[in-house]
Amino acid sequence: MEHKVHLSVKAHESHNYKHEEALRLLKTARGHIDAIIKMIENERYCVDISTQLLAVVSILKKANTSVINKHIETCVKDAVETGKVDEKLAELKNLMKYIEKTM
Repeated sequence: MEHKVHLSVKAHESHNYKHEEALRLLKTARGHIDAIIKMIENERYCVDISTQLLAVVSILKKANTSVINKHIETCVKDAVETGKVDEKLAELKNLMKYIEKTM
C-alpha cells in the first residue's frame, strides 16, 4: 500500500510539472482578480476596472493555450504513437467549438 501512495504522489507531481506554466498564469490571474475586487469595493474608475478585467481575460487565454499545447505535446502525441488518434482529434474538434464561441 505504501508503494501506491508513492506512485500517487509521483503522478501528482508530474501533473503539476506538466501544467506548470498554466498554474503560474492562473495564480497570477487570481491575484489580479483579488485586486479587481478591491478596486470595485473602493469604487475605482470604471475604465481602470475594465482594463484590469481585460488583463485577466488575456492571462486566462494564455493559460488555456498552455494547457492545450501540453495536451498536444503529450496526450495527442501518445495517441499518434499508439494509433489511437481519432478520439483525440474528436476532442480537439469539440474544443475548437468552444474556442470559436469565445472569439
